[in-house]
Amino acid sequence: MSSNQVSESRQEVDSIIQAKWLIPMTDKGLILENHSLIIQQNLIREILPNNEAEKYFHSNNTCQLNQHVVIPGLINSHGHAAMSLFKGFADDLTLKAWLEEKIWPAEGLWVSEEFVSDGAELAIAEMLLAGTTTFTDMYFFPDHVAKAAIKHNIRAHLVSPVLDFPTIWAQNSEEYIHKAMELHDNYKNNEHIYVGFGPHAPYTVSDEPLQKIATLANELDINIHMHVHETLQEVEEEIAKSGKRPLSRLHDLGLMIPNLQCVHMTHLNDEEIQLIADSGVSVVHCPASNLKLASGFCPSVKLSDAGVNVALGTDGCASNNELNMLNEMRLAALIGKGNSGNASSLSAWDVLAMATVNGAKQIGLIDHIGTLESGKFADITAVNLNHVNTIPVYDPVSTLIYSAQASQVSHVWVAGKLNVEDGKFTHTNEEILKDKAQHWAEKIQTA
Repeated sequence: MSSNQVSESRQEVDSIIQAKWLIPMTDKGLILENHSLIIQQNLIREILPNNEAEKYFHSNNTCQLNQHVVIPGLINSHGHAAMSLFKGFADDLTLKAWLEEKIWPAEGLWVSEEFVSDGAELAIAEMLLAGTTTFTDMYFFPDHVAKAAIKHNIRAHLVSPVLDFPTIWAQNSEEYIHKAMELHDNYKNNEHIYVGFGPHAPYTVSDEPLQKIATLANELDINIHMHVHETLQEVEEEIAKSGKRPLSRLHDLGLMIPNLQCVHMTHLNDEEIQLIADSGVSVVHCPASNLKLASGFCPSVKLSDAGVNVALGTDGCASNNELNMLNEMRLAALIGKGNSGNASSLSAWDVLAMATVNGAKQIGLIDHIGTLESGKFADITAVNLNHVNTIPVYDPVSTLIYSAQASQVSHVWVAGKLNVEDGKFTHTNEEILKDKAQHWAEKIQTA
């Protein structure tokens, strides 16, 4: 067959991504060298060696990443996107002082539909540039976060807030729950937006609304996402109030179900770890935020060893100052080793799983995202390892976790659409976002 005949017989596809190293995350330790991802519409069609891909497929959009590691799009499993506008606003405070003296009063003054829209767009831009393709968000006006996510082509798992007390979003727990259900109904067929309940914490939500949330979550298979055991003070105050530790109270109320995602979990005993494992509850580890607020250390190694699905999140910028999942993975690995006293605990592969596979499991989207496989959404991140700080490369996964910087993220696709190319946005005006952020900072500073 002539070369022209071979060319004519090749199938036309939307795009082809040729990678030096491709990490599908389907099997621990599997590294595919010089392989191609074949993208058709918004899905991964096939993964083939480069020479086979060139033989059978053709695309006018072929991306050659000869110095890059290509991984599933990163999943940020906990955050408060709009709080990017409070970045650096309340640093070096304990959680109680941070919340009660700075954040809650500032939110009362400034949070609005416009604030949430502008803050969410700023956060989404930062996350995309750092390789995140899906994020979980717990904040007011989640409908506006949804619009921002759709506008900028990123997946959002929106856990609509529930509290006992009134805020600008709702007046009581009944209204919060009603709005969560309304949001769920509005986006239940949207492939970019997924909705769950976001009861803030055991100390801000009383028994009756928590029981109602548990019932609805079971009936409708909706996630529950909640700050739990974030500080020792939280645990001690719950014991003084009810005679129970927070997790024990949640268990008695019927919330310890596979739909529950417990965030932070810095103060746990062995019995609680076993309860979490037996209940199928997921845990979201936020190492940078926990360090910055001196909240404690999530026993991530013990949880993982017990079979608990542990995902990874940045928390919001007000308590982390960045939305950088590469840094979060490195911190998770280092803290896990330090706390366990075992240098082999939480390997580079383990924390990459926390930021991909485990995050997808937590949201309930493992059939669609979290790995690079045929039939899954083409949510893909590429990192250029040809930098002084990441050369030489003996193991691309170890290099990615322990050496790479967010600035080395070169390409990001969500549903097969290229959002970031050569480290630059393809369809987002970064200058407009920065101008809006500066405008808010000037307003907040002069108040």
